[in-house]
Amino acid sequence: MDFEQSTRQYYADNASVFVENTQNVDMSALYERFLPYIPEQGSILDAGCGSGRDAKHFQSLGHQVAAFDASPELAELAGQLLQQPVSIQTFQQFDKADAYDGIWCCASLLHVPNSELLDVIKRLHKALKQSGVLYMSFKYGTQERVKEGRFFCDQNEQTIQSYLAGFKVLETWVTGDQRPDRESEQWLNLIVQKQER
Repeated sequence: MDFEQSTRQYYADNASVFVENTQNVDMSALYERFLPYIPEQGSILDAGCGSGRDAKHFQSLGHQVAAFDASPELAELAGQLLQQPVSIQTFQQFDKADAYDGIWCCASLLHVPNSELLDVIKRLHKALKQSGVLYMSFKYGTQERVKEGRFFCDQNEQTIQSYLAGFKVLETWVTGDQRPDRESEQWLNLIVQKQER
């Protein structure tokens, strides 16, 4: 089975429900960790933006926001929310250089297989300006698994280390899921900074 395709199909079939379930989740605790590293009116990429919820928040603070998602259905809905185009692409297709002060990957890199994660994080490294920061979150664990058609690549503090060449780890912390009935699910959060060449 092509898990990339089945993951995309999941979001195609469930885009509006997914947006409904995630749109109003309180992410303020995560924003408070990430935003102090971003200059005023700095440029932020929401990579794998889903509903566009986080990009909208960054936009409302005066940041220059760009966003993409692999799901055409989610990109369309996010574009409506942001009132700007949201590009349709995968992490594996993404190719920018020295473009952003910050990249936000909230619950999006977790759909990238371990075998492709190093290349993808290198692409994000390249896209950051010097000393730019990258926020990432993964479901906490060590497995690659499929749940309800969606592929997940779980990480913990140890497993993620092998993908962080060229970055300095600024913060690592574990949180519970903010959605009702999902509180028992744990998330690994990281903020890493692009190092001087």
